[in-house]
Amino acid sequence: MSLYAELHRHLGGSVVPRILWRYFQRNRPDLAARFTDYGNFEQFYVQPKDSLEEYLELHTLVESVQTREALPYFIYRLIRGAYIFENLAYLELRYTPFYRTPHSLSEGERMDMMAEIVEIVGRASEQTEYPVVTRQILCMHSRLPYEINRATVDLAAQYPDYVCAVDIAGGDAAYSEKLDEIIQLYRYAQSLGVKTTGHLYETPNGCYPELLPYLMRIGHGIQIPLHYPELLKDVAARGQCLEVCPTTYLQTGTLDEISQLKEVFSRCFDAGVDIAICTDNAGLHNVRLPFEYENLLTQDVIGFDGLQACQEAAFRHAFAWPHQQQPTSMLSDILRRPEIVR
Repeated sequence: MSLYAELHRHLGGSVVPRILWRYFQRNRPDLAARFTDYGNFEQFYVQPKDSLEEYLELHTLVESVQTREALPYFIYRLIRGAYIFENLAYLELRYTPFYRTPHSLSEGERMDMMAEIVEIVGRASEQTEYPVVTRQILCMHSRLPYEINRATVDLAAQYPDYVCAVDIAGGDAAYSEKLDEIIQLYRYAQSLGVKTTGHLYETPNGCYPELLPYLMRIGHGIQIPLHYPELLKDVAARGQCLEVCPTTYLQTGTLDEISQLKEVFSRCFDAGVDIAICTDNAGLHNVRLPFEYENLLTQDVIGFDGLQACQEAAFRHAFAWPHQQQPTSMLSDILRRPEIVR
């Protein structure tokens, strides 16, 4: 049995369409009423978008219902699906805590509530019924002011048992307006001992070499091997891993065909740069991690050796995997032990 690690999954995009639709029907009939039936909703929810910005707008729909009262409902089903259908042993779940607080509160009150959100997500993720090692990555956001993003970094340092890193998310075109702020925030995170990743080099608008030295992993990063291969040497020297999410690039119009990723993998492998294959927004795509693997294989983007290398890299670069060995090695050791004859 193979067990996998998922390093890049958003809480807002992790809810599969059927689960979200049932929640709407039971708790938000006003949202369900926007659609004629489930088929109409599913088409709206999972269809490809024309741009990353349009794609990100779907997150606001889910964020609006992922309240502190509803978060345990969604997270239980997320962990259950990850364990039963995806064979996940390890999951890093990322989100922006501020966007899970009530809009009716003042900004200060919402900032004060962010810690409660982290605790709710942390407790809800501790599922003894479905034993998946789960940690949070807290996302700073390009649309939020410096004070809220700094408070997000403080939360990451405050809750090491729940949080394993910080990220920068939101539309990458907006980074340019606050690049100095983002660098300052990453430096601050490093000073607190907080690990770092970031949405970078996902689209042609998100290419900021100034941010690369502050990241331990690179969220997406596909534009580096595609258009800036001269950077791969430094990426390899820093030991950075790309979090590549194949279906996302088709959903956002970043790539036209999945075959375009073949060059991403081959150039990274040649340069000694690790890749972890991820889902990003498994619910929005209605795609689970094993399908991402299978699709890359059947489309001849990578071979089985490359797939295994990526699966091993995911555990090696996991921010909070608590064991020296990967699950497959641990299981193999157990299964190879001689049976004790009584």
